[in-house]
Amino acid sequence: MFRFDAHQPVQCCDGISRRDFLHVGALALVGLTLPDFLAMQAAGAVEEDKDVNCILIFNLGGPSHIDTWDPKPDAPDGVRSPFPPTRTNVPGIYITDLFPRMARQMDKIALVRSVYHTAAAVHDTGHQLMQTGRLFEGGVEHPHVGCVVSKLKGARGDLPAHVLLPTPIGPTGGNLPHGQHAGYLGDDYDPLLINADPSHPDFSLPQYIAAMREGQHPTLRSAVDSAIKSYEARDDVRLRDAHFHRAYALLSSASAREAFDLRREPPAVREKYGRNRFGQSCLLARRLVERGVRFVTINTFETVFNAISWDIHGSRPFTDIAAMKDVVAPWFDNGYSSLLAELHERGLLDRTLVVALGEFGRTPKINPAGGRDHWPQCWTVLFAGGGVRGGQVVGASDAIGAYPKDRPTTPAEIVASLYHALGINLRHELPGPDGKPVPLVDDGVQPIDELF
Repeated sequence: MFRFDAHQPVQCCDGISRRDFLHVGALALVGLTLPDFLAMQAAGAVEEDKDVNCILIFNLGGPSHIDTWDPKPDAPDGVRSPFPPTRTNVPGIYITDLFPRMARQMDKIALVRSVYHTAAAVHDTGHQLMQTGRLFEGGVEHPHVGCVVSKLKGARGDLPAHVLLPTPIGPTGGNLPHGQHAGYLGDDYDPLLINADPSHPDFSLPQYIAAMREGQHPTLRSAVDSAIKSYEARDDVRLRDAHFHRAYALLSSASAREAFDLRREPPAVREKYGRNRFGQSCLLARRLVERGVRFVTINTFETVFNAISWDIHGSRPFTDIAAMKDVVAPWFDNGYSSLLAELHERGLLDRTLVVALGEFGRTPKINPAGGRDHWPQCWTVLFAGGGVRGGQVVGASDAIGAYPKDRPTTPAEIVASLYHALGINLRHELPGPDGKPVPLVDDGVQPIDELF
C-alpha cells in the first residue's frame, strides 16, 4: 500500500522537489506503492455503461447478528438478546433497538441473513473470504475486490481508484493476510492508505514530505534517506519512475487535497456522522466517491485486542456487550445511516453500492462472561444502493440464529454480488501467480439474484 501518514496532521504545501518526492517513492521498498492511475480495462471484463462505485464497510471483529440485524425475541434465555427488537420503516422487518436511525432507512437496505462459511472460526480467514472470495492457501494471496476494480477500471482524474480508511487491519490473533491487498495482481493495485484518524480536528491529506521537511520525524527521515540511497542504486528505478510521477500528481493536486479536507464540511454535518474515526471515515468516503474515487474500504476498527470493536467475547482484552450498546452500535448507526441518507439526498445512492459486512457472526448462546464468541455458521450482511432492491430480507436463519434455514449464502456469493453490481464480468480471468490465469470467481459461483 502507498501510505500517507504522520504522527501529527500537517498542512499541505506546494513546490515539492523531486528529492522530497523520492522520500515518498522510496517507501515502495517496504511495499508501499500507489495504485496504477492508468485505466486498464480488459476486453469484455467490464460493462462500459455500468459505472457504479462501492463503499465497503468492514465491521472488524464480527458483529453479533442476534444483537443487531437478526433479532430472535422468541429464543430462550441465554440466547435471546438483551436488546429488544424494534420496527423499521418496512412492515415485517425488525432489527434491535440499538439502531434507531437505520430502522428509519430500512427501505434502502437489503439484509442477507443466511451468510456462512466452513473455514476455521478465526478472524483472518473471515477477513480473506469476505473481501476476496477465497482463502489464503499455498502462499497465494488473492486480491481484494477494490484492487480488482483498480486494475480493471482504473482511476478517474487525480484521485486513485481505491482508498482504504482510516487504518489497515492490525493484530487479530493470527499471522495471515487480512485480504486487503492486491495479492498476485502486484502492489501497483494496492489501495491508497491514508493512515490517519479523520476525526482529528486538523485532519487533511497527511504528507511525509512536509513532516520531514519540518524536522518532525528525524528517525523516519534517517531511515528514508538510507532507503533512497539503496533505491536509487537499483537497476529498475527507471521502470518505477511512473509511480513517482503518479504519486507526485496526487500530492500536488489541489483537488485531491480538497477531497480529503473535512474542514470544508459544515460542523452540523460532521456532528451528524459522529465525531469519531468511523463516522468521519464515512463522511470522507462520501466526499471521495463524490469526487471520482471508485472504491472506498472503511475498517470500523483496527484491532480486537484491548480496544473497542465488534468482538464481544465479554471480558478483557475483548469488548463487552455494554460497550457495544454504548459505543460500537451508536457509532455505526450514526455513520452508516448518515452515509446512506446523504448519498440518497445527493443523487449518488443509485450508483454507489454500500456493503457492510464482518468476518463472521457470534454464538447463539451467551457465554459465561456475558458475551458471544466466534460463529461462522451464520450471520448477516447489509447491502444498499448500487442497484440493490432495498426493504427486503434475503435468506433466513433458524429459530436461534445458529444456521441458515433458507437461502444459505457463501462469502464467494457475496463477493460475486459486489462484482455484478459494479459491472464486472464474473467470467473474467486475472493474471495470477507465475502468470497463470485465475478466474475472478470459481465455477458455479453466482451473485445473489434476489438483491437486484
